[in-house]
Amino acid sequence: QVQLVESGGGLVQAGGSLRLSCAASGIIFSNNTMGWYRQGSGKQRDLIAGITTDGTTDYADSVKDRFTISRDNAKYTVYLQMDSLKPEDTAVYFCNLVPKYRHISWGQGTQVTVSS
Repeated sequence: QVQLVESGGGLVQAGGSLRLSCAASGIIFSNNTMGWYRQGSGKQRDLIAGITTDGTTDYADSVKDRFTISRDNAKYTVYLQMDSLKPEDTAVYFCNLVPKYRHISWGQGTQVTVSS
C-alpha cells in the first residue's frame, strides 16, 4: 500500500523549534527524491525543501538557513528540522516525492502553528 504519514506538528512560540517526520510505505524509498511541502490557509501547496537519493538538499528562500531536511533510508522516513520558527511558517506540512509528476497520494499532513 502506497502511503505517506506525517507527524510532529504542533503549537510553538516564535523562535521555537519542531521536528517533523514522514514515514513512507509502498515505494522504493531510497530510489526517490523526497520533499517537504506546506500549505498555508488560502494558499497553494509549495515545495520548501528537497533531498535527493545521495543526500543533496535544496531549500526555498523562505526557509533557507532555518530548516534542515534529512532522510533515513533504512526507516523509509524523511525529516524536517525547523528552527527559528516564525508566524508565517504556520501551515499544514506534507511530504511527497519530487518532482510533481512523481507524486503519490498525499497524506493527511501535520499542522504547524507558530504564535507571535
